Amino acid sequence: MEIVVSNKVSQTLYEQIVSQIKAQIMSGELKAGEALPSIRALAKSLQISVLTVQKAYDILQEDGFIETTAGKGCYVSVRNQDFYLEEQQKKIEGCLNDAIEIARMSGISLDKLVSLLTLLYEEENPLLQ
Repeated sequence: MEIVVSNKVSQTLYEQIVSQIKAQIMSGELKAGEALPSIRALAKSLQISVLTVQKAYDILQEDGFIETTAGKGCYVSVRNQDFYLEEQQKKIEGCLNDAIEIARMSGISLDKLVSLLTLLYEEENPLLQ
């Protein structure tokens, strides 16, 4: 498992850890049941506070991505992918509802809104380049 954190981005260190571990779980790089590094080991390798890693692991556990077994460590949860996809879908629905409301108030047709969504969705992501 590779995690890279930086003080030069807007996300906090623990948010960077959370998002990278979630991405690795969703991509299949981290498999269900696979052990994560201990909190101390990850903190040491990233040269950050143990409390920062603890917060990241706590969030991952609350979100259903990892499970902690006392004395044995943290493992990738078996139920994570469906849970995550449902969570993301709810966020998307909220944003789309806001966009629909703005479009209706502005007189933008459904066809134009769909065209705009399609254009934005298919556009290359500059963060991945």
